[in-house]
Amino acid sequence: MSDTADGEESSDGRPLRDRLRQLYHGRTPAALRFQVATLIIDLLIIGFFIATPLLRDRPAFLWLDYAVAIIVAAEIAARFLASSNMLRLLRQPTMLLDLFILATLLAPQWLENFGFLRILRLWSLSQRGLIWAQLRQTRFRDWEDVAKALVNLVTFLFVVSGFVYTFFFMSRPGLEGYVEALYFTVATVTTTGFGDITLPGIAGKVTSIVVMIIGISLFVRLAQAVFRPHKVTFPCPECALQRHEPDAVHCKACGHLLKIPDDDE
Repeated sequence: MSDTADGEESSDGRPLRDRLRQLYHGRTPAALRFQVATLIIDLLIIGFFIATPLLRDRPAFLWLDYAVAIIVAAEIAARFLASSNMLRLLRQPTMLLDLFILATLLAPQWLENFGFLRILRLWSLSQRGLIWAQLRQTRFRDWEDVAKALVNLVTFLFVVSGFVYTFFFMSRPGLEGYVEALYFTVATVTTTGFGDITLPGIAGKVTSIVVMIIGISLFVRLAQAVFRPHKVTFPCPECALQRHEPDAVHCKACGHLLKIPDDDE
């Protein structure tokens, strides 16, 4: 009888889905090891995306590109199987972004000009919560807001560098062109504007303006996260507000009595 039940469960793939759900969302030692392993793989993939301008002319680049596509496709399929609501997962911006990145990997010749958007996977990775959940378990938990602001700034720098390289410096040799694109981006975002590297034409000036405006706002966000008093993450039982002052007694949103644990005592 148990064999029949097992056979029925196997037929709809339930054990596999349950196992993946435990690995992706569980807190067991095995689940945490799996999540850390996937995080390391994702960081290596992001490193490949950053290095793409330097590798695209190598004979083995397409093989590397398709190998990464297989890994990304497997990871997306596993996340779908682990989800309790696939349609809701499909509507999430991070999943739509990952599917677009997968398309650029599968068709690099046709979507070459959009390859710089692959770096957005760093932002997508930062939205999954695993990194921050692990960070809250360490003595660096007060730096969560700073780390998030830094991830957003770094993502923006590499996305803009990829855009500038693709549309303005592609004709220059790999490393030289990419370094010049990165140099221009950093100089523009910080508004130092050395002036020795500029983008030609109206499109170049518009690009510089947009980069400076967004870059300033990201730097302001980072400065605010560094210098403002830190807050603790503790969901209010009444209204579910997450962020509170470390010494808060009542929720500032609804006034509910809070019992925030003091980890230092």
